[in-house]
Amino acid sequence: MKIIIAGAGEVGTHLAKMLAWEKHDIVLIDPNEERLHFPNAGAEILPMVGNPVSIRDLQEAGVRKANLFISVTPEESTNITACVLASELGAYKTLARINNPEYLQPRNKEIFDKLGIGSMIYPEMLAAQEIVTAVSRPWTRQYWELFGGTLILIGVKIRSNSILVNSTLAELNMSRKLYHIVAIKRRNETLIPHGTDTIEADDLVYFTTTKEHVKDVQHLAGKTDPEVKKVVIMGGSRIAIRTAQYLPHNIRVKVIEMEKEKSHRIAEVVPGNVLIINGDGRDPDLLMQEGLKDAQAFIALTDNSSTNILACLAAKRYGVFKTIAQIENLDYISLAESMDIGAVINKKQIAASYIYQFLLKADVSNIKFLTFANADVAELVARPGSRITRKQVKDLKLPQDITLGGLIREGVPMMIEGDTQIQAYDHVVVFCLDSAIRKLEDYFN
Repeated sequence: MKIIIAGAGEVGTHLAKMLAWEKHDIVLIDPNEERLHFPNAGAEILPMVGNPVSIRDLQEAGVRKANLFISVTPEESTNITACVLASELGAYKTLARINNPEYLQPRNKEIFDKLGIGSMIYPEMLAAQEIVTAVSRPWTRQYWELFGGTLILIGVKIRSNSILVNSTLAELNMSRKLYHIVAIKRRNETLIPHGTDTIEADDLVYFTTTKEHVKDVQHLAGKTDPEVKKVVIMGGSRIAIRTAQYLPHNIRVKVIEMEKEKSHRIAEVVPGNVLIINGDGRDPDLLMQEGLKDAQAFIALTDNSSTNILACLAAKRYGVFKTIAQIENLDYISLAESMDIGAVINKKQIAASYIYQFLLKADVSNIKFLTFANADVAELVARPGSRITRKQVKDLKLPQDITLGGLIREGVPMMIEGDTQIQAYDHVVVFCLDSAIRKLEDYFN
């Protein structure tokens, strides 16, 4: 597949590297030559100095034969224009990074379809939505609603007080199954568990369940669920602004931003429950003065991953229940997990999760790369006659790095067991380790 990516910033470069490993033909175009110099790019990335809104440069990049054109520069207008031009010049699919959530409203879809813009992504908005979910479910490390909330994926850190500790999965099976354990992250390894595997203290365990049994999972994991009344955000980024706007208005929010002018601009666009503090969020005296000890959640959203990790560690020492750190350096994510940071936001992975579904031949409605687990979760539809529908699950001989977490059949959610037989048009939750998601095409097509 030929893919052209416009914009060699964090998101564009990450996408190019990820897709190059999958043996796609990648052209990465950017007007700044220095941005195109990066190590370990892989042989499949062709860097090109050029302007994504130049017809000549797009033609030189081979846009006429592009299966997918992605524009993820920092400028929304550039991305929209580039996608319009790419579509007119022959690109099969286009995707633009935007900053205006109004463009994503269903009533405006026809406008952009006519312009040749097939899809749009607003990574900062998606990141803010993940943060709000993390704040609303502070006892979880991961909470993701699948198929519109009919099934739920929950990642939970298991402590020694949990009744799950030292239990095998076979012992946890119940006559009326309430959940399915799809993966266990233990130190630096993620396991697809089997009946003889045992849950240990400090494991990060991933469950699929239905909405009515979320509380059962919480009870099994031995987790309390404090009401979040006060949130402190360090750093006035676009993600911080969106988070402040999306958090419930009954939560008191303080945003600490160092730049005075930026503080004033933020104050003009956030709701009345949000107070903007001009100061250095790394200053412990300022944090104490602003009542960090009374906060239930602390969110570090500066541009510096190390600063965010250290700030979250300080907040934990002050007794904050939930800490969330924006970490764009992928090498630091495992470090954050080992330091017990409650949740990690990575804009690059969020964007990659969304874009990746366009590259699969299987009928995929959603994909999420799990930050801590080196794994992917996908929502797929079983096509008539596909391999996944021909036998009971226990007889499918699925690869060791794939497991089925649950399904929706005619609107009814159910857990998957060995004697379950997938039917055509079932919506299935699939958990895959690393790059195993490509194997799904053999089963669902």
